Amino acid sequence: MNDALTGTVIAAFGRHYDVALAGSGQPISCVRRGKRKDVACGDRVDIQLTSPGQGVIETVHERRTLLYRADAWREKLLAANVDQALIVVAPEPTYSDELLTRCLIAADAAGVAPMIILNKMDMGAPAIRVRAALEYYVELGYPLVSLSALEDVSALRPVLTGQVSILVGQSGMGKSTLVNALVPDAMARTNIVSQALDSGRHTTTAAHYYAMDAQSALIDSPGLQEFGLAHLSPNAIEGYFREFSGLLGQCRFMDCQHLNEPDCALKNWARGNERRELRLRYLTSLQQAKRHRNHD
Repeated sequence: MNDALTGTVIAAFGRHYDVALAGSGQPISCVRRGKRKDVACGDRVDIQLTSPGQGVIETVHERRTLLYRADAWREKLLAANVDQALIVVAPEPTYSDELLTRCLIAADAAGVAPMIILNKMDMGAPAIRVRAALEYYVELGYPLVSLSALEDVSALRPVLTGQVSILVGQSGMGKSTLVNALVPDAMARTNIVSQALDSGRHTTTAAHYYAMDAQSALIDSPGLQEFGLAHLSPNAIEGYFREFSGLLGQCRFMDCQHLNEPDCALKNWARGNERRELRLRYLTSLQQAKRHRNHD
């Protein structure tokens, strides 16, 4: 039997993976031993060659971090061993503020530093309006970088240096265009946004890992339409809403669900402020969905 070889998963296509070996050119096309789906882009793995250019993943090394989403039925691994999640939004197509919130929570929960990237600043007034709306997140301590992937991505380069980063966001936000600008040989496919549907086409169908230098890498992930947080408990979820941190435990009732209970500290804090009330609705919606699943 051949000795095990160690490499990095640089692409994940369902049950198939491309693994780059140190000092080797062409990646090895691999499947997972036992047909398990527990491998993510960015994983360090041991493989056994089965034929030239083909192999089987035998072992997944211990991870520093794992970013994933989950619904009631399954988990979807996004990337392993990443340092930061760059959540890309844009003025067109219309981005989902709730999806942004879910991505930020997932990154915080995974121990991955979240950052918001506002793309398509070349769109002028619509981009300026989105920038103003995102100021709320800046005040919560989330870093924000504003740029146009079509014009100048230099503001993002220092952010990527020495880090393994993943681009996350809805379809059409310009993630693949960012990859092409940052990694010229990536040849990531881009597509024109369908204005009629106000949505982007899925141009990235698998996660891809691009080494930028010896210490830096960028992972492009498929466009999202939802981001399940079924792996987090209701109490954990509220702990990742940064603005609520000083209010938790201050309600009259210890088991307050922040809905209709009297003397709810969160409802009192949010009352009369549209943005605060919206954030509280995000929280209670996530918690109620989780409680309903637990009762089913």
